[in-house]
Amino acid sequence: MGTLESLHQYQSVNNQLASIRVDSNHKGFTLIELMVVVAIIGILASIAMPSYTNYVKKGKAAEATTDLATGRVKMEQFFQDNRTYVGGPCPVAGKYFTYACTSDATTFTIKATNSTSDMSGFAFSIDQSNAKTSTYDGTTGTGCWLTSKSGTC
Repeated sequence: MGTLESLHQYQSVNNQLASIRVDSNHKGFTLIELMVVVAIIGILASIAMPSYTNYVKKGKAAEATTDLATGRVKMEQFFQDNRTYVGGPCPVAGKYFTYACTSDATTFTIKATNSTSDMSGFAFSIDQSNAKTSTYDGTTGTGCWLTSKSGTC
């Protein structure tokens, strides 16, 4: 009987040890795998952020060109009614730009300047002969309104 009891005790201890053992089929990610994913996300973000920033600036700059074109039409309509540009309507300040109008009896100029810090380096203007000038993120152009930092109209 001593041997049979020893065998039962051994099996009992063996079963207890088996229940304590850690399963060798772990599920999850290793630290290296996580670091590779973080590195890939970092690389993609470093490429995407400048493009996104330029896209946002381009959208904000559209406010100025739209308001200047509308302002020019309104000034011409005012001239047709009054035979002078003096006292003509000037566009009201927008979300990203403020507007300044100068005029005399036969000429006018409307200038848009940035009103927010993220749009510094931007300015646009137009006059009665439709002559356009612009500074787009520090790049200056004449004869058209620049639509990108590369200097394209």
